[in-house]
Amino acid sequence: MPLYRISEAAGLLGVSDDTVRRWLDSGQLAGEVDAAGRKVVDGAVLAAFAGSTARAVPDPSAVGRSARNRFVGLVTDVVADTVMAKVELVCGPHRVVSLMSTEAVRELGLEPGVLAVAVVKSTHVVVETPRPPT
Repeated sequence: MPLYRISEAAGLLGVSDDTVRRWLDSGQLAGEVDAAGRKVVDGAVLAAFAGSTARAVPDPSAVGRSARNRFVGLVTDVVADTVMAKVELVCGPHRVVSLMSTEAVRELGLEPGVLAVAVVKSTHVVVETPRPPT
């Protein structure tokens, strides 16, 4: 399993290096020392911690859906022409971009600063891993 330095773990969790250090010092997150004497976190431990601490922003819509992947966030950008539009949301640490009709953008009142929910329903999800350094 890979070992992640404090700065890498912080980046993956979307928090500061100091927050990860506090979690390590308090025992909330288990760490170890690598061969170079640096504090590191085992990848499996980090994944379990990330899963146990993840909290979704409550979905403000009262609509039942079969899609389970909902990302609540703020619209940060809308680029529209006469037919199509690109809508960008920031949902926690995630940037979600949707292409839709300009008519839908108008009907939904989408503009920067508006609270929105990106609902993703997909039968195809690509998962990639970085190449190990050579």
